[in-house]
Amino acid sequence: MSSSTIFPFMNLFSTQNLVGIQLYSLKEIIPNDTKLIFKKLSLVGFKEIETYGYSNGHFWGMRAEELKEELIKNKLTTPSGHYGLESVFYGKLDELKEIIEVAKILNQKYVVIPSIPSHLRKSKSDYIGIAEKLNIAGKLCKQSGLKLAYHNHAFEFEALDDSKTNGYELLLEHTNSDIITFEIDIYWVVRAGINPIALFTKYPGRFKLWHIKDMDKNNRELNTEIGSGNIDFQKMILYKEKSGVEHFTLEQENFEIDPFESLEKSYKYISRTLLN
Repeated sequence: MSSSTIFPFMNLFSTQNLVGIQLYSLKEIIPNDTKLIFKKLSLVGFKEIETYGYSNGHFWGMRAEELKEELIKNKLTTPSGHYGLESVFYGKLDELKEIIEVAKILNQKYVVIPSIPSHLRKSKSDYIGIAEKLNIAGKLCKQSGLKLAYHNHAFEFEALDDSKTNGYELLLEHTNSDIITFEIDIYWVVRAGINPIALFTKYPGRFKLWHIKDMDKNNRELNTEIGSGNIDFQKMILYKEKSGVEHFTLEQENFEIDPFESLEKSYKYISRTLLN
């Protein structure tokens, strides 16, 4: 039976430009049948996946070695992964050392910290201290041939203290660009009222990873298929070289239609329209 019979909404398109997916997009179903999901993602056309959910030595019940085998079977690679790593903000590196070994098994290049707990980011001095901790952790990653990245939400853009400075800019300005990069989540930047192009222009080369996630036209708190929302990705993509991006990763946190049908539409738009 052909893949088009199993998944009739899936079409074949060019994979000249690799498009990845953050597996958190499928958080509701991936723990139930991870192997089948990898097969479906491969059939859609994805070549890269970004991991999340590592806990107690496993991803959804699989050791890193088992996960790597499944990726190879489905011709997938994983250049980056999200890892909680709150311990880094306390200056502790034992957890990071474990994650580095996991990332090396998976041949990941980027270890991504996905957020900062609210109680650690109240002031300018808090963010400057966090940047210093990231630099220390980034040095350890560099020693193993990896690079540490930080993924934003909207809270980083809230004004701090003098109402002129925000946490995101403090992180950019106080981290070492040789060892720390940023995974810019386009949706959250726009939702915070910031133009991503302004960041690309002010901080060229600092954004090696992009999360491509669109905003629903009727409800800005919801996502939608890429190209169907109100974020102008076609204008933004003109600045990809300036941003320094190496990997484009689709993420969608809620769906109005079947998730794989939705992902297929987004993949088609990204690969044929944005990256063609």
